[in-house]
Amino acid sequence: MELTNELLEFIKKSPSAYHAADTVAKILKEEGYAELSETDKFRLEDGGKYYIKKNGSSIVAFRYRENAGAFMICASHSDSPSFKVKGDLKSGLYTKLDVEKYGGMIYYSWFDKPLSIAGRVYVKSDTGVTSCLVNIDENIAVIPSVAIHMNRSVNDGYKFNPAQDLLPLASIGSGTIKELLARELSCKADDIISHDLFLYVRDEGKLIGKDYVLAPRLDDLACVYSSLKAFVSSENDKTIPVLAVFDNEEVGSETKQGAASSFFSELLREIAGAKYEKMLPNSFMVSADNAHAVHPNHPELTDKQNFATLGGGVVIKYNANQRYTTDAYSDAIFRSIAEKAGARVQSYSNRADMLGGSTLGSIASTRLPVPTVDVGLPQLAMHSAIETMGVPDLSDMVKILGKFYSTRLSKNGDSIEIV
Repeated sequence: MELTNELLEFIKKSPSAYHAADTVAKILKEEGYAELSETDKFRLEDGGKYYIKKNGSSIVAFRYRENAGAFMICASHSDSPSFKVKGDLKSGLYTKLDVEKYGGMIYYSWFDKPLSIAGRVYVKSDTGVTSCLVNIDENIAVIPSVAIHMNRSVNDGYKFNPAQDLLPLASIGSGTIKELLARELSCKADDIISHDLFLYVRDEGKLIGKDYVLAPRLDDLACVYSSLKAFVSSENDKTIPVLAVFDNEEVGSETKQGAASSFFSELLREIAGAKYEKMLPNSFMVSADNAHAVHPNHPELTDKQNFATLGGGVVIKYNANQRYTTDAYSDAIFRSIAEKAGARVQSYSNRADMLGGSTLGSIASTRLPVPTVDVGLPQLAMHSAIETMGVPDLSDMVKILGKFYSTRLSKNGDSIEIV
């Protein structure tokens, strides 16, 4: 249960994408990784360990080898569906938070839960502005349900309006959001210029018996944690292992810090130098983003043959229209590595008449043309405020990714050596 407890602690420390990137950075620093700046020329030393942030919410780490012939990359994402806070507003006797939805969430899962806000705030400084992480570590809001006596048809299906039904009731005293933030940051309210704040559920993750994990933001912090755990514990002096955590996957990745930007490919090009193009054919990427497990009450929603179960191992995802980027080559490589790791894998495809979600795999590979496999931890209630996954799958993911980061691929015609 040690891995599970570590995951739950990681999630607790990561109530927003900004906090997730910061939590990853702190762990990397403890492991001896040095931070690089986008504005400075890289001075990389053979055997050196480095990381770089983008926008405070995406982070890429790598170990540099001067004579390396390939990149071994695992990519996941730091963001989860939520509500972005626009401000506060008075409505008669109540103060509410003015919010708008971020990503594709299950609305009803957010009702009647203790909520707070976290993110980043920009504050005036003597020389300009300073970015500060903020987590209001207390219950300050709730989205109350309408009583069944006043909405008799709620159990027959109800279409929620985010602009009306999903505004949280707030308890922030007699002041405003800015004044609440000022107290948290020990500054003047007038010094707060702007903010990127999101609601998060205050319920902490927990075990259900010994088989299941119930927690917020499992999609995709469970993969972020798994890849980070494997990355820092692996060794490989023949390749450049890369840990990539991107923001904004839930809204399409088309941002400067998302997988669709040129940031990642330009970074790898600067790391590799003149060898960049020659390194790509022997490189490999794992796109790690959680997968749908067959629902216990609705098995008809999944393909009859290609479905995943909680506790069945890491899921390899397929889609003919390339919403998942797995092909026969990347599947064969990943399964071979999993076998070497002694870990379990299972297959998943959407039902042929149902459109599934996409991942950052296909998006990132348009900028970085390397073989890529889409995998994930099986879970239930994806995009709910609270999600469910299986305990043993976490261990399988860490084992496979640990072996992956220690692996070197060498092509010779149609044969691939996996060392």
